[in-house]
Amino acid sequence: MISELYRKVLENELGRARYLLLLMIVGTLQILKQAKLEILAEALPIPILFESRRKKLKRFLKLEILNIEKIWFLCLKEMLKQQERFTIKGLVYIAIDRTSWAAINILMVSLIYDKRAIPIYWEILDKKGSSNLEEQQRVLGKILTVLSGHKIVVLGDREFCSVSLGKWLQKQSLYFCLRQKQSTNVKTKEGVYQEMRGLGLSPGTKLFLNDVNLTKEQGFGEFNLAGKWEKNYGGFQTKEPWDILTNFGDLETAIIAYQKRFDIEEMFRDFKSGCYSLEGSQLAPKYLSKLIILIAIAYTSATLQGKKIKDMGIQKYVTRPEKRYKGQRRHSSFYVGQHLYHWLQLHQMFPKNIEELMQISRYRLKDYIKGQRAISLALSTF
Repeated sequence: MISELYRKVLENELGRARYLLLLMIVGTLQILKQAKLEILAEALPIPILFESRRKKLKRFLKLEILNIEKIWFLCLKEMLKQQERFTIKGLVYIAIDRTSWAAINILMVSLIYDKRAIPIYWEILDKKGSSNLEEQQRVLGKILTVLSGHKIVVLGDREFCSVSLGKWLQKQSLYFCLRQKQSTNVKTKEGVYQEMRGLGLSPGTKLFLNDVNLTKEQGFGEFNLAGKWEKNYGGFQTKEPWDILTNFGDLETAIIAYQKRFDIEEMFRDFKSGCYSLEGSQLAPKYLSKLIILIAIAYTSATLQGKKIKDMGIQKYVTRPEKRYKGQRRHSSFYVGQHLYHWLQLHQMFPKNIEELMQISRYRLKDYIKGQRAISLALSTF
């Protein structure tokens, strides 16, 4: 249930008893797709009273050691030792984004991996609305220790369009692609400032400007502007272009990099309504942040396991066969890894029934044997 990349780290830091409890919590999360403590406690497979299970979960979330820097950073460092998995042409792509619901407002930095994102660091802001420059620099600064030695590309949407953030990222020797608002002023060759919406982009067109000055108040000429208006993206007609502040030297590199930013939105969907129902946890911020660590462990484990299943060529036994439509794949590695748990769990619940069915359906025996071999391969990923 937990990736082999960081099992030893977790057991060493938590101790054997707490590690075993963590295994059961993560497994329960994967099966139930629910992050609410009462629901987790109902299914947690420990032979004690329900109320005792609920209190045990609550105590686990109170552990001082269960924090991002003491536990999750160690896991990430172990993962990143397999550099070829998480880099693309020698670059590590990082997305910064914010998600909110009710009174909860989370600023998160994530590592782009296999069309999804892996949480690295996050803060639950004690306010509503957008993050400011100080908060953005703080969360980005935290990841530099984890990713030291890697060439990093930071991706951000229009909340993170500040030219001051661009300057700061440049000082940290990081690449970046930050989408700008259409109302942002850019200085033309004639020395006149105009809003980006007036640069003349229309659907299907693109431009690249070197050493641009942005905003009348904080104009500077250190970086470039990549602009592109896709006619359609993700199957939908686009309403406006991408105007991206970057220190990459060409249009295509900047656009291809920025496209990866959308993978963090897929991750947020998986965390919230799509899978773990984080919005329904109803936890106070200090407990919610610790719960996100558990979900991050579950999420990355399922993603890495799903990738293994795909690489083994046995995905068709777990989910519907892959069909590409307009360049889009049907299932992510996370989806495959998550559904693997359900298939194997039910297989283990009905061994006698399956054996009897195989004896009755002798004409399909070869297919059943192939399926049993696929199950053996799938079990080897645990």
